[in-house]
Amino acid sequence: MRGYTDRINHALAYAAKHHDTQVRKGLQMPYATHAANVAVILTHYGCEESVVVSGILHDVIEDSVRDGFSSDDLTDRIGAKFGDDVLMNVLSVTRRRLDDDGVEMSKDDVKEDYLARLSAASDAAHWVCAAHTLHNAGTILADLLRTIEPATVWNRGGNGRDGTLHWYRAVHERLHAVGFDAPIMSELGDMVTQLDAAPVGDAPAVI
Repeated sequence: MRGYTDRINHALAYAAKHHDTQVRKGLQMPYATHAANVAVILTHYGCEESVVVSGILHDVIEDSVRDGFSSDDLTDRIGAKFGDDVLMNVLSVTRRRLDDDGVEMSKDDVKEDYLARLSAASDAAHWVCAAHTLHNAGTILADLLRTIEPATVWNRGGNGRDGTLHWYRAVHERLHAVGFDAPIMSELGDMVTQLDAAPVGDAPAVI
């Protein structure tokens, strides 16, 4: 796949619009840089254009319900602008806050629901999940290796070291369990191993 197309440019502009006031947790870095980095990872592995576009847009529905847009509005717009294939990939990796009966789920149930839905997701969605997780984990590792206060990095997402490592291991193991064995899985597994060996810090894990 060519690394740059009009459709990818459109997706980057769309993600930038909907993430325009958001920053990464614990950082001052614009959130849209995450979408761009996921696209870089997917392009590096030679993914098709629709997968790269899905990677760019993967957090729009989950994180951009604001300014009068509902999740249904964003779902309809992504489908209309980028196609049903992209929309299905995005929905497959969007954390749901409500279950099938419309009941609000706990934080732990949201995570379990996300992992469970990977069973029915396509390989394209698995690629997006893996790239998203790889970039998040890589960002944490890079920050841990350059900070003098690693506890602040582990705790900035509210999960502490144990919770953070548990989540990344769970995603990697779930992708493996559903039969996703693309080359990115080796990199993701190595990243989790490196995180496990990274500086810990003195603060206790946040439960």
